[in-house]
Amino acid sequence: MLYKLTACLLITIFAATAAFAQTISVEGEVTHPLKLGAADISKMQRTEVTAADRDGKPHRYSGVPVTTILQQAGVTLGAQLKGENMSKYLLVKSGDGYEVLFSLAELDSAFTDRVIILADQVDGQPLPDGKGPFRIVVPGEKKPARWIWEVTTMTVRFAKD
Repeated sequence: MLYKLTACLLITIFAATAAFAQTISVEGEVTHPLKLGAADISKMQRTEVTAADRDGKPHRYSGVPVTTILQQAGVTLGAQLKGENMSKYLLVKSGDGYEVLFSLAELDSAFTDRVIILADQVDGQPLPDGKGPFRIVVPGEKKPARWIWEVTTMTVRFAKD
């Protein structure tokens, strides 16, 4: 009995440690590649958005604007986002292999008022297991197909023919 209890406790501790230890890599066409953990993200500029998830109900998501992360990595944004740089995009990957794509212009406040965030909380609580610890939230989209959860990598690239 004690063996089973100890094994369950160790599995729980390992799972909790793995969730907190998860990092997000920011790589590709960046001047400063990043590896960000929960502690790094908690120190960044935070924002909140209200948006309806697949359940159709509005939820309050809290996190960091994706552009804040991209700026820290030295990604071409703002006045520099012109000419050939307009063909750059952000590919976001999850732990299960799911991928979504954003043009840099649709993330940049010089082009849009919409703020896409990397959320770590919903309705004042950490994201639930299987959805976190980090999730992209895209307010205003009719389908949340790009609301990728368990984010592991953000890669900036040039589009090619």
